[in-house]
Amino acid sequence: MASNYSLKTLAVLAIALFAFCLQAALGEITCEHLDQDTCSYAVSSTGKRCVLEKHVKRSGEEEYTCRTSEIEADKIKNCIETDQCVKACGLDRKSFGISSDSLLESRFTEMLCSPQCYNSCPNVIDLHFNLAAGEGVFLPKLCEAQGANARRGMAEIKSSGLVAPGPTSGVKFLGVAPVMAPF
Repeated sequence: MASNYSLKTLAVLAIALFAFCLQAALGEITCEHLDQDTCSYAVSSTGKRCVLEKHVKRSGEEEYTCRTSEIEADKIKNCIETDQCVKACGLDRKSFGISSDSLLESRFTEMLCSPQCYNSCPNVIDLHFNLAAGEGVFLPKLCEAQGANARRGMAEIKSSGLVAPGPTSGVKFLGVAPVMAPF
């Protein structure tokens, strides 16, 4: 009788676990429901990227919130980046914001362009591909040039004509001094 009871209990637990996993797999990701350990490098069910924000209360206590940004991922939805990808790509889940300056750091670029990251972490690559493109740099070319020297490679790519040109006409100086605000 005891083994029959434990077998039924095990069966109920297995079904409950299966149902929970199925719900998690089929569920939709809402950035505002993610905690600080899963927010960074996540993409919501609407395809918008999640961003981790830090707020300091008057007491000095830090509070972290996850919110939906206006940045859309390319063909990626419902994705929480794996810890393996975060590690392989040299990322930090507790980072706030993202900057193209990281592409100039040779150690970061080396990890981003490594086969473990570049070939296995499409979400991270999509994010940094768009970040590099915003600077006028083609990420695959940067990774190709990365072998010798990432900083030099970035400078070469930027000066190679692959960067969008600036304005065709120069800035016009009107020669007028700024007006002082009245007291």
